[in-house]
Amino acid sequence: MTQISNPGFSPEEINRLKELCASEKRNFILIEDEDLPVSNDREMVHIQFVGHFEQKEVVYDAILCTLQLHYSSLLYEAAEREAIQHFPLYVPIENRDETYQANDSLDEEVEMMVLEIIEEMEENDEIKVSEYVEVDKDFDFGIGLEAALYVPALTDEVIEEFIHDFNADNIQLDTSLYSFKSEEE
Repeated sequence: MTQISNPGFSPEEINRLKELCASEKRNFILIEDEDLPVSNDREMVHIQFVGHFEQKEVVYDAILCTLQLHYSSLLYEAAEREAIQHFPLYVPIENRDETYQANDSLDEEVEMMVLEIIEEMEENDEIKVSEYVEVDKDFDFGIGLEAALYVPALTDEVIEEFIHDFNADNIQLDTSLYSFKSEEE
């Protein structure tokens, strides 16, 4: 999509977002997003803010998450891939459509195996993550941005500081590799 046809580059949208930010007394707005995790304790947020791209003002449409949530997602995906090798008839939830035939016993077996694999992977520190920021220039609305930050929660203060540093081109990412342990229930 060209910048001309991308509404996130339009002065009207940029001004609208600036007005919304001013009314909320923040440098960003939170976007209600049904795709965010249900028990989200500010581990992941969908926000928009005004920044610069190639010397032009633009709306950034961003998904930020904690490093621990990023780790947990990668760990689950890796464990699910391994479990699927043992159960080729299993269809992951994100691949199910209206033709999917439910198989509760298979789902339960796969989920149990996934949990066992996760436990083993955690014990062996098989997955390691570090902070990252990815920019998507070919986004439908403005510029897409995705980031994982090593913070316990994405408070307004953390988000404000991230945006300030991002816009000042002063992001200092922690390149250390981390793994986490699941909390026992």
